[in-house]
Amino acid sequence: MNIDRSKSKLSTIALILLLTISATLVALPSAAALAQSKETVMYLGVMPNPVGKGQMVLLHVGITDYLTSAEMGFEDLIITVTDPEGGVSTLGPIRTDSTGGTGAVFTPDKVGTYKLQGHFPEQTLEIQPFMYPFASNLTYLASDSEIVELVVQEEAIAYYPGHSLPDEYWTRPINSQLREWNKVSSNWPRDPNNLYAPYNEYAPETAHILWTTEMDYLGGLAGGELEGYSYGIGDAYEGKFPSRFILHGRLYYTTGGTSADLPKRYYCIDLHTGEELWSKVFLNNASISFGQVLYWNGINYHGAFAYLYVSVGGGGGFWGPPMPATWHAFDADTGDWRFTIENVPSGTTIIDESNNWIYILSVNQDKGWMALWNATRCCLSKASGYTALGSWGNSVHGQTLDAEANTTAAQAAWEWNVTIPTGLPGSVMAAGLNDRVVGVISSQEEVTVWGLSLEEDDEGDLLFNETWEAPDYWAETNLTVSGMMSGGWVAWSLKEGEQAVVLWAKESREHFAWSTETGKYLWKTETQNYMDNFMDFITRDHNIAYGRLFSVSVSGIIYCYNMTNGEELWRYYADDPYQEFLFGNNWWQKMLFVTDGKLYTTHIEHSPIDPRPRGGPTICLDITDGSVVWRMDGGFRGTHWGGVGIIGDSIIATYNTYDQRVYAIGKGASTTTVTAPDMGVSLGSSVVIRGTVMDVSPGTEDTALQIRFPNGVPAISDESMSEWMKYVYMQFGIPADATGVEVKLEAIDPNGEYAYIGTATTDTSGNYGFTFKPDVEGKYLIMATFYGSGGYYASTTTTYLAVDPAPEELDIPSAEEIAQETISQLPAYPDVPSATEVAQETISQLPAYPEIPAYLTIDLAIIAAVAIAIIIGLYSIIKKQK
Repeated sequence: MNIDRSKSKLSTIALILLLTISATLVALPSAAALAQSKETVMYLGVMPNPVGKGQMVLLHVGITDYLTSAEMGFEDLIITVTDPEGGVSTLGPIRTDSTGGTGAVFTPDKVGTYKLQGHFPEQTLEIQPFMYPFASNLTYLASDSEIVELVVQEEAIAYYPGHSLPDEYWTRPINSQLREWNKVSSNWPRDPNNLYAPYNEYAPETAHILWTTEMDYLGGLAGGELEGYSYGIGDAYEGKFPSRFILHGRLYYTTGGTSADLPKRYYCIDLHTGEELWSKVFLNNASISFGQVLYWNGINYHGAFAYLYVSVGGGGGFWGPPMPATWHAFDADTGDWRFTIENVPSGTTIIDESNNWIYILSVNQDKGWMALWNATRCCLSKASGYTALGSWGNSVHGQTLDAEANTTAAQAAWEWNVTIPTGLPGSVMAAGLNDRVVGVISSQEEVTVWGLSLEEDDEGDLLFNETWEAPDYWAETNLTVSGMMSGGWVAWSLKEGEQAVVLWAKESREHFAWSTETGKYLWKTETQNYMDNFMDFITRDHNIAYGRLFSVSVSGIIYCYNMTNGEELWRYYADDPYQEFLFGNNWWQKMLFVTDGKLYTTHIEHSPIDPRPRGGPTICLDITDGSVVWRMDGGFRGTHWGGVGIIGDSIIATYNTYDQRVYAIGKGASTTTVTAPDMGVSLGSSVVIRGTVMDVSPGTEDTALQIRFPNGVPAISDESMSEWMKYVYMQFGIPADATGVEVKLEAIDPNGEYAYIGTATTDTSGNYGFTFKPDVEGKYLIMATFYGSGGYYASTTTTYLAVDPAPEELDIPSAEEIAQETISQLPAYPDVPSATEVAQETISQLPAYPEIPAYLTIDLAIIAAVAIAIIIGLYSIIKKQK
């Protein structure tokens, strides 16, 4: 509950005045006696009321007094519940907040009338001097609320119905009432553990491109005398697109900076529209290290704040002793500086997923201590040592804070500091807030796994310390099983169903797993392809998600293992049908991420030669069985030394080293048109219903595409999407076997009856047509609907058709009747032969030929047709003369 400060000040003044007046009226007893006790008024609210059986009820409970410190509250409130059958139970004990009230939840399970009553027990609290200047303690006397009747019915009452996920192209901001949309709207503030990216339920099911933009350096084919050579793509220690993030539907990425004297310019692009919002060089030409969407839930203010952080200094660990860092936070909306934290401690970063607060766990195994630092709490420490609990922005923004300051506020950022057993070997591998921290060390002789509790009140307790004896062949073959540059520990998870740390043995190409619950050895996988041992830890990808371990590397074979027992579930070969890739039959693959039940990978190479091998694929697989959801060969080639694709708001943003452009991949917008004849048609006649289905994603507004596609870019089938997108955006040849999309045609006839007309399929120009014969006179409503696909959202439109009555039947004489009528109107001559007789006589006078040639037969037919036409004309003239 929130405190209205203006009202609370007035109430305090009124209360002091009231106490002063009371002291005067009661013969001036001692001031201490006035402040010893106070009557209280208990209240209890029940909502909703009535309610359905089994539905939750919110209870508003407390007393009308409030306290002066946010940390304070009244204790041990009880609610007595009498059910419709007379059974009595209690809810509590309940602690209020500083307003004197709080909420509780009750779920009734019987139909009928419940009776609820709140009970406030007597209690003595220390009171701030300004509120009660004559006392250091005040006793609040006991009180009971009125009895509240709650009516419970069999039928459930209606709650707010909620909202379905978007069924058309959408953009940010999202109205905060559309809470269900969190399932499709995610951020990428840093590369997540195991590259698992949830909240992307609309993750791309095709290679459909939304938009593309060029980086700030030349890319693609150099051309001319350089023949097949291309511009530098940034690999081989000069990685481009290395720093890239998605926050609030905006993509942030860096260009330049390949040497110390070149600026690292950051771009902020609207992920949904491709619009550039701003670009800038951050302080000291530094790179953005990570992002954050912090949620603040104070007593006064509740809301999220999006930041980009530049981390300067720090380091240590493998490279030397731990060093503190300085974090500079910038507004993700504008890129402007907001605050700085100096002397950030070193350790393992942990994110609280409920509010995205950042913690750092410091573990000193030699000296035997472990501590947890809370960056958010540190940010609330002003130079004066004041810690704000009500608001975030106006307490933090504009501040430079010192995490090592010798102040009460700075020290409060350390959540706890506990003693742990000394001498635990190795280093921290995994850590989860309020869960555990797991450390490991491996050699050719043994593997040790230990765990310490991070649960509240048990912090630092030793959970396990297990040592496993390695098989003899590890030492005999000088197997590389540890060390940063040789693979070492490659994946870990604390989630149920996949709780393990995984080691990669380089030469034998095997995975070994140990439990993060017990520290005991679990399983090993079968040997992978020999090519997977060629590169160091930077390239190999081993990630855990959905209870599976995914492994992919130089061999171009994607392996999927069961995290329970290490058994192989499936494998996929990223085959190269044209042998462009020189190292093997499959394309070297790198993991992008796992989301929405799908695994995304792309082709990369450590130091690719030029000309680049053609046809390198980007692949999306169903994690259930490894089947292909979509694959684009020669589309979005990735990078080893730079940054590969990321996903946010269910849209992939990736850098393509074939042309040095940034692409957005996702479900696009479509538009459907339909037309019918403008003039009425006669009943019984056929009409053609025609129209188009076009792709109207933001990229189609690009000038180059508008020149190439003056009538718009046609929508295309999911099956044809990969090759079609290469044609549209990468200028490949038009695919010969491309197919369009289906359009359902429906009608409401003049009587208001529904009629299904049929389903048409568009062609590669986006057009469709369908023949329809209406059977009722009047005005038809024609509806054309494209129901969407994996590549496009749906679209629909309507038109109207007028159907006129059928024309009256005319009494048109036959040709024979016309001929007879014509002859009958001729002057009478006594010996004029009939037309038939004339024809027969003419034929009899002709020379005798054994057979009339076919062409003469045709000529005679023509002569006869002309004769009939002349006769009909004469007939018309005679009729007019009459």
